[in-house]
Amino acid sequence: MSSLSDIYTSLPEARNLADAAPRSVAEADFNARHWSSPVPGPLKPGSTEHKRAVAEMFRDTFNPYKPSVIAWPKLEPETLKRVTSLPIWDIAVQTEGKARLRMAAYARMIDDPDMKDAISRNAWEENRHKEVLSKLVEAYGIKMAPEPPYIEPRDTEWAYLVTGFSECVDSFFAFGLFALAQRSGFFPPELIETFEPVMQEECRHILLFANWLAWHRATMPAWQRPWFELRVLAVWVFLAYERVGLARTMDADGNVQEQDNNFTVTGAKDVANMDVSLRELIDLCLSENDRRFSGYDPRLARPKLAPNLARFIRMFLKKPSGDSLVEQPA
Repeated sequence: MSSLSDIYTSLPEARNLADAAPRSVAEADFNARHWSSPVPGPLKPGSTEHKRAVAEMFRDTFNPYKPSVIAWPKLEPETLKRVTSLPIWDIAVQTEGKARLRMAAYARMIDDPDMKDAISRNAWEENRHKEVLSKLVEAYGIKMAPEPPYIEPRDTEWAYLVTGFSECVDSFFAFGLFALAQRSGFFPPELIETFEPVMQEECRHILLFANWLAWHRATMPAWQRPWFELRVLAVWVFLAYERVGLARTMDADGNVQEQDNNFTVTGAKDVANMDVSLRELIDLCLSENDRRFSGYDPRLARPKLAPNLARFIRMFLKKPSGDSLVEQPA
């Protein structure tokens, strides 16, 4: 089992990341969303230029917010009830706990210093996400199930692939749900503003994963490629199976609780004050996905499967009539 100190050890300067030179909130937010490599020409996966650009992007776009000083806004009783009743908090905290271990473990396997640095930083930020969620749970008195032990995976590459692809899918839908919660008033503006840096950080994380994947495929020996692609296919089968059922946990009072593993796909009605069609949700997810990636160098790879699958499904869905929270594209 890896301890939290193992994660910090994998990135020697990690303890000092959040103590970086003070910047205004606006400057930190802008820098976290915008980055371009000064290197001219294409950034071809497998090239030194691409690899270094990925590492520089992840380092330069770091946002030095501290979970310990986040001022969680006071919520009205009705809003508090809505937030605390969402069936996501146990899974969210546990997911971040697993992700930090898996990424730190995989970073230790990598010999390339640039990719090792980027994925180590990713592990540190996953731990910070867990801290943010823990602070939110504490601030709003959300009852949590006891956390399971976080055990370092036996198959490190498999665990990293599962975490990376899962985040690509979940983040795509989470971007849309977060925007929907804002437009519907489900979350008050103060809470949206407080949690916004975490959402943009997820965009950086999946941008890193997509470019690591492109780099890894381009640099691996040809004889290893078929086995790796079979593993990728197996990961997608596993993720599809995982999202079919409910996650069962024991709450703080000893009662069995069921939580939807697929909330990021099915949760639109929970965060809107009106019915939202699948097409409307897809439209919002696509527009938010494009918006969050728009500030990063277009030569870097983007996660493609979730947006492309969403566009394919959208072709078979009728355009809704009447008022909508979602602006319909042409």
